[in-house]
Amino acid sequence: MPEEVGGWQDAGPFLRGVSWRDGDRCVRADPADAARLPATTWARARMPVGVRLEFVARGPFEVRYRAAALGTVDALREGSRMWEALRDGERVTAVPETPQEATRVLRVDWPGGRGVLYPPEGYAPVLLGVRGARPAPRRPRWLVYGDSITEGWSASAPSLGWPAVAGRELGLDTVNLGYTGSAHGEMASAEQLAALPGSVLTLAFGCNCWTGVPYSTGLMAETVTAFLRLVRAGHPRAPLLVVSPLVRPEAEREPNALGATLAGLRAAMEEAVRARIAAGDDRLALLPGADLIGPGHLVDGVHPDDAGHALVASAVARALSEEAAVPTPGEGGAL
Repeated sequence: MPEEVGGWQDAGPFLRGVSWRDGDRCVRADPADAARLPATTWARARMPVGVRLEFVARGPFEVRYRAAALGTVDALREGSRMWEALRDGERVTAVPETPQEATRVLRVDWPGGRGVLYPPEGYAPVLLGVRGARPAPRRPRWLVYGDSITEGWSASAPSLGWPAVAGRELGLDTVNLGYTGSAHGEMASAEQLAALPGSVLTLAFGCNCWTGVPYSTGLMAETVTAFLRLVRAGHPRAPLLVVSPLVRPEAEREPNALGATLAGLRAAMEEAVRARIAAGDDRLALLPGADLIGPGHLVDGVHPDDAGHALVASAVARALSEEAAVPTPGEGGAL
């Protein structure tokens, strides 16, 4: 690979978890189609959640980047304000970031081998170059659509959200399309997902359909059916797993403005998925979410703690391997 002056390589070949670009920024929705998205979706899509560097290095290496201001809502998340390097799923180092809009260089003390470097996503840094490492081999892409729980909002570090954990376990390149405060199954998102290259897909939304933008059970069933139809137009035979909403104690039996409880919305989603499976979609699988974690795993009554994210990740990885026939690393040579 050709090197720039001073041994710097372009960061592009190292980047993983990338869906779209807006200039030199990695964004998580199609900027050419942003006008059709809710403002909340596009605001979260501008944060590079799940975007990371995957590399192989013999020792310390450097990353050149351009920092940005911290997103207002992300100021509450301590874990979104640090660089985090992992080897074999274990943290090797964590380096705090400070708000300063300038081009900077980060030195990573690395013991050697393959690793992943998660940037401080709350600052939405633009990753420009890498020196002293080479890009890791690419893995099959896993597209994961959902809400704040999918985005990993309550995890204490970017590496600990359930899509990140499950992706590492399965040997997949996780592309996180989770949008805090949004993800109601918008048709524009379904069409964008259909157009995005990927080998495996997971949909995990519905919690925000109880409140905020209230859905009836009928609307939920029709939305899931339509969303799946649009996604399948672009990914007709890819393994696709639907995870219904996790437990939310206040919402389980409390009707929303349209008379639907979260338990009712969950059942409507699951019924719609089962109907499509019965109609012949043998690459579609369902993971009921109600019992994946308990109320004790919720940090605020809605979002899982790190242990809860780990439980969801384990269940999703198992379901993708068993129900959706996604091979585990080493099987068939694909991963």
